[in-house]
Amino acid sequence: MEDIRSLWPELDWIEDDELREKTAKTWELALERSVLSAKDLQRIPFTLLCGPDLKVSFMDHKRAVVHIARESGLKINEFFKDELPVNMDVLLSGAILCDVGKLLEYVLDDEGKAIQGTYGKYLRHPFSGVSIAEECGIPAEVCHIIAAHAGEGDMVKRTTEAYIVHHADFMTFLPFKSRLK
Repeated sequence: MEDIRSLWPELDWIEDDELREKTAKTWELALERSVLSAKDLQRIPFTLLCGPDLKVSFMDHKRAVVHIARESGLKINEFFKDELPVNMDVLLSGAILCDVGKLLEYVLDDEGKAIQGTYGKYLRHPFSGVSIAEECGIPAEVCHIIAAHAGEGDMVKRTTEAYIVHHADFMTFLPFKSRLK
């Protein structure tokens, strides 16, 4: 649990004690099942789609998504109040968990570089992330964010919280991807 708290100081932003603990437990379980360590998450690139020279680590990206989602949720609540309420605990848990499935999708090659493993070729991280989250008792409204944050979510009606996480994730991914062109 100490590894999780050092990876995710943002867990303290989740006010609901039970949801905070279930969110942490989901990361703990994913790390137990992964070949990756907490230390690896600080050095491996956040995506395999932007080439080998990407210097932004998995955790740099993940934490940026959580911070951007939080600020967005706070501003939406401030400006739109009851017309478009954002459940901040659901938003934060979903933002923290949206890429937890990548811990099962990625493996390390002989040189210690992250690559997509066999499991990841069959099940992308939104699917494996929901599976682990449900096993830890994460509620459906948070699992929805995990499932809908990536392209797979384009096929469903997203909640406000899922839209926020989706856009926070893509606004910190697409500019890197576009540099490849």
